[in-house]
Amino acid sequence: MTTNELKPILEALIFVSEEPLNPRQIALLIETESVEDIEAAADELTEEINARSSGFLMRKIAGGYRLTTRPELSEYVRRLLKSQPSARLSLAALETLAVIAYKQPITIPEILQVRGKVSTSAVKTLLDRRLIVSKGHKQVVGRPMLYGTSKEFLIQFGLNDLSELPNLEDFEDLVSN
Repeated sequence: MTTNELKPILEALIFVSEEPLNPRQIALLIETESVEDIEAAADELTEEINARSSGFLMRKIAGGYRLTTRPELSEYVRRLLKSQPSARLSLAALETLAVIAYKQPITIPEILQVRGKVSTSAVKTLLDRRLIVSKGHKQVVGRPMLYGTSKEFLIQFGLNDLSELPNLEDFEDLVSN
């Protein structure tokens, strides 16, 4: 298939997918194309979609491609979704999630040491929302459970990988000013 034949197929698959689709998954679905051809077509499609004056952007998130709403249109989308119940996290859950994101893999006692507060219920909430996952056990006495962020975390926060998290130094500058 040519790139021009691949692009509408990619656009349709990415549009209907609930999660970002990576080039390997797409190649398996199409069954006739190499991962490199898929990546080339997806990159070209990304440029085309992002150059249009449409309501969507195509972004690489969590190692795959996803269509997202343009940020400048968020107020209109927010109005539409306003009637739906909120799935917001408490301040404790957000703090715990930040500690886990920056210090992973990490145990509950280590989270307590950083936050200075018990985080057991926040960890349960984050596990229930699939924002964090178990990463095994720490090889120390008692073998406490280790936690880290999940693919769902990357998706919800629009990150391709953890290297896109803001630097901690940037936060320190904000606090000191």
